[in-house]
Parts: sequence; C-alpha cells; structure tokens
Amino acid sequence: MHLEPLTAVSPVDGRYRATAQALAEYFSEHALMKMRVTVECEYLTALSETKGVGMRPLTPDEKALLQALANIDIGDAQIIQKIEREGHDGIPATNHDVKAVEYFIKLKLRNSSLADVLEWVHFALTSEDVNSTAHALALRGALEEVMLPALEKVKSEIVSLARAHADTAMLARTHGQSATPTTFGKEMNVFARRLEKQVETLKNRSVLMKWGGPSGNYNAQMVALPKIDWLDFARSFAESLNTDGAGKVHVVRLELNEVTTQIEPHDTFAEMFDNLRRINTILLDLSQDMWRYISDGWVTQKPKEGEIGSSAMPHKVNPIDFENAEGNFGVANALFEHLSRKLPISRLQRDLSDSTVARTFGTAFAHSLIGYRALGRGFGKVSVNKAALRDALLAHPEVLAEAIQTVLRVADVEMPYEKLKALTRGKQVTMEDLAAFIDGLGISAEMKKRLKALRPENYTGLAGMLAKK
Repeated sequence: MHLEPLTAVSPVDGRYRATAQALAEYFSEHALMKMRVTVECEYLTALSETKGVGMRPLTPDEKALLQALANIDIGDAQIIQKIEREGHDGIPATNHDVKAVEYFIKLKLRNSSLADVLEWVHFALTSEDVNSTAHALALRGALEEVMLPALEKVKSEIVSLARAHADTAMLARTHGQSATPTTFGKEMNVFARRLEKQVETLKNRSVLMKWGGPSGNYNAQMVALPKIDWLDFARSFAESLNTDGAGKVHVVRLELNEVTTQIEPHDTFAEMFDNLRRINTILLDLSQDMWRYISDGWVTQKPKEGEIGSSAMPHKVNPIDFENAEGNFGVANALFEHLSRKLPISRLQRDLSDSTVARTFGTAFAHSLIGYRALGRGFGKVSVNKAALRDALLAHPEVLAEAIQTVLRVADVEMPYEKLKALTRGKQVTMEDLAAFIDGLGISAEMKKRLKALRPENYTGLAGMLAKK
C-alpha cells in the first residue's frame, strides 16, 4: 500500500501529520542520517585543524564542501539506506547504519580533492560516538526550533487569560466542594507559573555526548597518536558544536561526558524526558480543569461555522481540543516514562536495545506537540462566563464561614470555628442566615458591620494581585 497520511499506521504520520511534520527535520530516519553525516564531517574538519594528528589542513573550499555534504537530501538518504541494506556502487551491504554513513561520505568524496584523506573519516570512532552526538543535535534542534516556541505560545495564552481575568471572582473547589473564593485569573496564573519554571529548566540544560571509542577509553587514539591530548580534543569538539556556522550560540548546550562505557549513559536524555513529562503533566492538569469549567458553564466555547459536536445531538459544542490535548499528553508521557526508565540501563559496556528505543524520540515529542497545538486551539475558542461565575458564588454564601470565624478569633470570641461549623456544615445557608448569626454575637457594632459587608464575590484576598505575578 502506498504510504501517505491516510495509510500511515501511526497517527503522528497520519491524522496529525500537518501538526507533527516540523519534527521530521529532527527525528525522521533522513534526519538521523543527516545528523550522523554532520558529526562525521565536523570531526574530519576538527582533525585537520589539530596539530600533531598528521592529517593535512583543509582549504576553505574543502571545508565548504564538507559543510554542503552534511546537508544531505532525500536522494542521498536513499543511497545510505541502499548501502546498508543491499549495497551500492561496488560497496557490499553493511547491515550497519553508521558504517553505511561512513561509506557514503567516502563515496561522495572519492572524486574530490579530499580523496587523499578518506581514511580519516570515522577515525578511531565507534558508532555510539557518532550516535550520541547525532541524537544530542536532534534533541537540541527539536527543543530550540519546535518545542520551546510551541510552549511559549501556550504560556502566552494562559498568561493572557490570567491577566484579563485577574479580578474575576470565582468559587473555588477543594475536594470538589465549595471553598474559599479565588479569581479565574489567579487559577490560570498557577498553571502559567508552573509551566514557566519547567520551561526554564528545559532551556538551561546541557545534553551529554561521548567521544571515546569502543570502551570509552580512547584506546586506539592513544596507540595511533599518543602525543595528542584526546580528552582535550573531545572537549573542544563538543564545545564547537554549540555555535553554528552563522555564529549563533545555542541555548541548549552539548557537553562531553568524559567517563563512559561504549555508550553515553543517557542520563541527560532521561532528565530532558522527565522535564517534558512534568510539563505535559501540568498541561494535562490544565486541560482537565478547563474541561470541568466548560462542563459547569463557567467557560463557554465559540461554535465554529459548519462544525458538528455530535452525530446525534445538534446542540453540542464539545471541548474536543482540551480532550485531544489530554489524550496526547497521556501517550507522550507513557513514552517519556519508558525512555527515562529504559535508556540509562545497558548491559555491561553496552547492548543495542537503546538504538531501537531512541527511534521513538520523535513519536513522544510529536504527541506532546500535538497536545500543545490542541491547547492553543482550545484557548482560541473560549471565553469566561462572568455571569455564571457570579451565580455560582452567590449560591454558596457558606464560603464566608472561614472569614467570619477567623475574624472572631481575633476578637477573642469563644470557639468561633465550632459556632460556624454548627451553623453551616452540611446545610443550605443564606446571606440572611449569616447576618442573623452576626447580629447575635457579642461583638462591637463596627465589627458586625465589617462582617456583614463580606460577600462571596469580594472575598478574594490577594488573588487579583497573585494573578498578575
């Protein structure tokens, strides 16, 4: 069957292809090949610039040729795949994806001025040197170019609601029951602040790579070229990848893990995935709250022309975007949890199970991105129903019991909590009931007046200020 969005097995490449396709540049098989070629070409250039290695210096044109080669197109990717699976142009099938990349580079350079340095390609490396660096480049690119901008947009939507409704009083619910009032804006700002902290952590992080050969000890390098400080070379090489050709310094940094086995242990990958899982959990929490606000009529949705909410009930305007977000965050987090649990574990110096698992990075990122975009659509449809919020507050005057008993404690009234409990707990009370209770207290007229001025809609404390922090 011909592969297209309608025939794809995964919804990431099917139903949600338009949303997730930005990640193909970082997590597709083509992208992985491109990252590997980039690493090999950057390494070849670095070797040429290191005194004592013995490789001749490259000319500016030759360096430009390597930079251009790293930007492989789909035809190049197909050649690499062919080298791996069936052989190509006299090269036998490798059945090894990284070796296929090495042979591809040599194939492309054999008729160039770089033909005399071909054996410096992949010099003293193991596959995981290339892979750990390639995956780090992919993760960084996806974070900086796709995920962080999407999260900033979500945060902006939440902050806009928080500011617009900083003083819009709302009944709070603790344990699902009526509780001390808050404001809608303050509740939104709780999510904005939580998200902000986690996004800052995501930005200000380093991703570790390794560069030490089959056992992480630079064994072959030390035999072949013992006078080179290979650890210093590897540190410098890692640092060079933090600035692109245009001089842009990356926010997410690559760093050398100096002590490894054949593989980089992936602890920083796990930290990143746990960070993303926390972000998704916060937004899942928000999605569920918005769903409940819509269900209660406190938040309304704008119907879209021609859109159908139910195949049977014409009146329905369902909170589909918040439901879509919730579902995708759940799938993404299940994958992130497995990645965080699986990747740091490898038998002895390594086993190959991490290679298969790493190919699902894009799927986890994609379901997250689909969720972020769904939240954006959802926020674009909603408005806060101030009348419904006010009605809910007025229906629950018992929430003032906390304020009254606290004021009475200051006034040295005996057992005020217990008095208010007897009046309100499990009962339907009115503002008149509260007024009568206050009138019966042995307190000053000024304090009675102060307590009677309390209303659910003005009993919001610092919520308005907190909504703007």
